[in-house]
Amino acid sequence: MSEADFLPQEVIRALRDGHEPQPEDIARFIAGLTDGRVGEGQAAAFAMAVFFRGLSRAGRVALTHAMTESGRVLAWDLPGPVLDKHSTGGVGDCISLALAPAVAACGGFVPMISGRGLGHTGGTLDKLDSIPGYVSQPGIDAFRKTVREAGCAIIGQTADLAPADRCLYAIRDVTATVESIDLITASILSKKLAAGLDGLVMDVKTGSGAFMPDLAGSRALAQSIVDVAEGAGLPTRALITDMSEPLAPAAGNAREVAFIIAYLKGAHADSRFHAVNCALGGAMLALGGLARDASEGEAMIARAIASGAAAGRFARMVAALGGPADLVERPETHLTAAPVMRDVTAPRAGYIARIATREIGLAVVTLGGGRVQPGDEIDHRVGVDALAGCGTKVDAGTVLARVHARDEEATCSACARILDAFTIADTQPGPAALVAERIGG
Repeated sequence: MSEADFLPQEVIRALRDGHEPQPEDIARFIAGLTDGRVGEGQAAAFAMAVFFRGLSRAGRVALTHAMTESGRVLAWDLPGPVLDKHSTGGVGDCISLALAPAVAACGGFVPMISGRGLGHTGGTLDKLDSIPGYVSQPGIDAFRKTVREAGCAIIGQTADLAPADRCLYAIRDVTATVESIDLITASILSKKLAAGLDGLVMDVKTGSGAFMPDLAGSRALAQSIVDVAEGAGLPTRALITDMSEPLAPAAGNAREVAFIIAYLKGAHADSRFHAVNCALGGAMLALGGLARDASEGEAMIARAIASGAAAGRFARMVAALGGPADLVERPETHLTAAPVMRDVTAPRAGYIARIATREIGLAVVTLGGGRVQPGDEIDHRVGVDALAGCGTKVDAGTVLARVHARDEEATCSACARILDAFTIADTQPGPAALVAERIGG
């Protein structure tokens, strides 16, 4: 079939009817998505067909390869391994902002290409956009320079890195196809393969705030990513980590940046967040040959945080990409506060037995901290912090969360939704396993 004879609707029809297209037809469809021959409606139909019918392993490889090859693929010449981590997303999952500089402080180089919020989860780029002046989508030359000099750079896709993914990413967010293992695998790996990595660690979430809330689904996604990545020549490990409650005690863009700065400065000790950060970083250092094993790597990450070395790398990255040079020293002068703040308090004494984490994320979206439509503007000021965790003993009136909102109407709505997300019981629940499984290697 010549390019002139190619019909996008025939690829959609084949998928719809349960017949997987040939790799070359998938490649043509993705090329058409990039150059405009495939329309937004056709892209939405493609995403929905993949969601319902699924792809084989070969189909996932073909889709990933086509999306990678839709743009430029980087190559690096650096005095250390080029490593990255990617999370499937959750609520309060701002690990990337702490992990990338911590790995850099240990000798790795982290060219992290991240995305914006999807569904109820926050996006790393949206968090960084709350920092005044930070250029989250710089040119390739600025990206390379920042990685070399700061050891890490967290950016969005530039125009020439996996552009097909950027098109499909926005479609997935508003067509209820975010949870597709096939689309998630191709989206993540196309960006990572284009970044020219030596090793990748996947953080696959499971629990009430994850896209894959059950362990079986999370396991299937983790295995898919490891299989496709290894098949493409990228050494990859996956950790399945808990998202049955928000990872950080904050959710919302500026609120999470403020938490990260406090964490890197040692002013906010959150054992749950720290444990996951060290586990992921330890796996990255071991994969890159900077540590003998993951346990040694975890100790190295902990030292990088405690010594302030990670905070220093974070500050250098922010300044190199246009942000304030004194952000770490004076975050309150740069991160804009919301006009309205209100506490959500416990109605009775007991223990926090369960948190409907997805509802916390949706509350942030309705406050204006996420998107309902692809072009929606985000209010970076809004969100929640002071989030209490599962197992916490509370009395009537104990603060469960603090809402940051732009007006009274949004405040009342978010407070009610967040209160409903907390279940208080008479007995204390047991702790969840932070790392449920490790896959690969």
